Amino acid sequence: MDVNVRSRRFLLGGLSAVALAPHVVDARPRRHPKAAPAGEGAAAMAAPAGSPAATPIGPVDTIARWACIVDFNTGATLLEKAADERMPPSSLTKMMTAYIVFGMLKAGRLSLEQSLPVSEKAWRMQGSKMFVPLGQSIAVSELIEGMLIQSGNDACIVLAEGIAGSEEQFVALMNDEAPKIGLTGSHFENCTGWPADNHYMTARDVANLAVHIIRDYPQYYHFFSATDYTFNKIHQGNRNVLVDKGLADGLKTGHTDAGGFGLCASSDRGGNRIVMAINGTASSNDRAHEGERLLAWAFANFENATLFKAGAVVDHAPVWMGTQARVPLVATRDITLTLPHGWQNRSHIGVDFQSPVIAPVRAGQVLGQLVLSNPGMQDIRLDLVAGTSVEKLGIVGRSLTRLGFPQAKPS
Repeated sequence: MDVNVRSRRFLLGGLSAVALAPHVVDARPRRHPKAAPAGEGAAAMAAPAGSPAATPIGPVDTIARWACIVDFNTGATLLEKAADERMPPSSLTKMMTAYIVFGMLKAGRLSLEQSLPVSEKAWRMQGSKMFVPLGQSIAVSELIEGMLIQSGNDACIVLAEGIAGSEEQFVALMNDEAPKIGLTGSHFENCTGWPADNHYMTARDVANLAVHIIRDYPQYYHFFSATDYTFNKIHQGNRNVLVDKGLADGLKTGHTDAGGFGLCASSDRGGNRIVMAINGTASSNDRAHEGERLLAWAFANFENATLFKAGAVVDHAPVWMGTQARVPLVATRDITLTLPHGWQNRSHIGVDFQSPVIAPVRAGQVLGQLVLSNPGMQDIRLDLVAGTSVEKLGIVGRSLTRLGFPQAKPS
């Protein structure tokens, strides 16, 4: 006889249910003294005319041609507009150059104190510059600052040639590493972002790259946050206005005629970090205002909620032919989700599993899923596992169970 059927149990539904549930341990709104209070972000800075971006809470207009905003801690996408469309990344490319440089530093193949020589190619490089002197050698730390703060194309060339022997060989490293960290919509022809055929990224890749920089090389992330830098008696400010205003702690800006004005920024407020990538705005002022507006919108409209801690028993499933009548369904890790403010009033949390579970059961075996349903959002599903092992009954116990006697209980 087939006794196994799909079972869905609802644990929580609406605010009143949440209030009765002690295992909902944390739901922290994102607040910061410099940020607009929750719900006031849109009112504080009027949305510009533009086509809408998709978000979990409905369309949001933006003048950016390409955009992607993600939560650093959970990976949730909060806003996207043409996020997987190829775009000219301009100097946002330098984030990938920095990622390769940071990897060399961490591996011990390069040091911050090491000096690299300035070639004629680097010295002649046009566009934004840190003004490296021909024939001299520059410390790696200074080159990184010149590349990230002053957006120096010349600094990129010095680093590329010093690490790989030539810019072409360095670019090969970039293209080899990109898919390894999930940049599936990117291809590089140079290390600076200088306009070139077949040189492109996507807004999602830019945001993903920023997440990897912060997560993989936190010891070097501070290079993105300096507000200015002086080299060779030439003082230049960070082009990232959000960094200058203290609203973000990195990362990079960019501009080309084909791609418009772009920005990748990240901000941490109360332990919650947002990463934003926008591109295709019409001016540096538009880039700054739209970046500030969208960052405030993200913090004002979403929060991280820890629903269950690792090891918490979420529910119990009945066991057929087992030495125990039930088995606990356990979370394997902290279950933290990024959800719209007020999610408690609209969400339902349930458990989906085959019922009953057929013995034997092994601890750690996936038995079901936690299902979070929220209007306007796709269901979120997370695996739940057996918290203990349950052995199969012996032949006598199985016979008694088939005759309708209660299953054995744990001794």
